[in-house]
Amino acid sequence: MKESPRIVAFAGSTRTKSYNKRLVRIAARGATQAGAQVEVVDLRDLNLPIFDEDEEAKNGPPAGATRFKSLLKSCDGILISSPEYNSSLSAALKNAIDWATRPAAGEAPLEAFAGKVAVIMSASPGGLGGLRGLVHLRAILGNIRVIVLPDQHAVGSAHEVIGDDGEISDAELRSKIEGLGATLCNVCKKLG
Repeated sequence: MKESPRIVAFAGSTRTKSYNKRLVRIAARGATQAGAQVEVVDLRDLNLPIFDEDEEAKNGPPAGATRFKSLLKSCDGILISSPEYNSSLSAALKNAIDWATRPAAGEAPLEAFAGKVAVIMSASPGGLGGLRGLVHLRAILGNIRVIVLPDQHAVGSAHEVIGDDGEISDAELRSKIEGLGATLCNVCKKLG
């Protein structure tokens, strides 16, 4: 049993005041409280260009893609909060996944993702909370050999629930989101 699993947490949004960035930090807190070492990554800081295989062949992967892939390769679990854009996931999230799946010399296929455990969640001002986008994210992650746990949560009316301070005002909902992080940590401990 692994004592302190390593978890990478990120939101599929680049917006500064993103509800999903706030949400994933709450789940990350739950993972930390359960004993995980959590690194929260902001996709905006990675400065990832749109994936282009010609550019990759010419210049290699950008530094942000290499850093992100390295973090994923060294982790046990992944927490993702995904905004819903037109009933699917964001281009920023899909692009980050695409860069991290690119093979490098001497690597096993999908090394950054294969066998990792993930928990997904979403937040949206809409009533469904981004639930439709999670269906697509779950399918993509499963296809790249990530074990996506059935535990997930979509937070609707996020603008009313998640404050500017990054906290969820409703204690029961806050506990559920922290519980997602704790669940991921505990599963990673058992698998470790």
